[in-house]
Amino acid sequence: MNFMEEINKETQAMLKQISIRKAEKTANATKRIAELKKLINSIQDCNLRNNSQNLILGDGNINSPIMLIGEAPGLVEDSNANTFMGEVGELLDKMLLAIEIKRKNIYCSYSINFRPPEDRKPTSVEIKRYSVFLKEHISIIDPKIVILMGSTAMEAVKGISDKISSKRGKWEEVILNGRTYPLMITFNPSYLIRFPENKKYSWEDLKKIRQKIKGLNLKV
Repeated sequence: MNFMEEINKETQAMLKQISIRKAEKTANATKRIAELKKLINSIQDCNLRNNSQNLILGDGNINSPIMLIGEAPGLVEDSNANTFMGEVGELLDKMLLAIEIKRKNIYCSYSINFRPPEDRKPTSVEIKRYSVFLKEHISIIDPKIVILMGSTAMEAVKGISDKISSKRGKWEEVILNGRTYPLMITFNPSYLIRFPENKKYSWEDLKKIRQKIKGLNLKV
């Protein structure tokens, strides 16, 4: 065996080990997510759960370095059991494509896993109740960057109930289970549909997210 053949053999062995580790990580995360879903479904006396069709935990690439967290499912999402659909989903797709990201390559979830009645804003009690599950969800996905879209997501992860306009656009950190996650707070697509004049601020946030991805050399 010559030198190049030996190098190729070592490279193939290394790639095989990486593939095995990735498969093991995926299997472990999938199992833990299924357990988390059962735990959330076991909640008793929850008005949100009792008035929803589906529990919506998350979807997308479970191995992605990017985890995007919205506020709560709406009617379309609740009916289809998927995140960010309809007009909201279309806008989110455009926002991500503007920074060269396809939504299928990231992992999306919500702060609240059930649709609030009449799509009202979740109460602080509801946000606190579900934040326990959300933080565990983040630990399972173990992303390199967390994007919080909307005030509900901000309150669930950071415990902050201030106006999102005063907190958005700044890189912060959250420590969960001994691991530190960089996070960016920005506007939710549903809010931008109602108040399109704020899209210019959202664009500034998106550019910072793109810079962070490049700075960390993440593959998305």
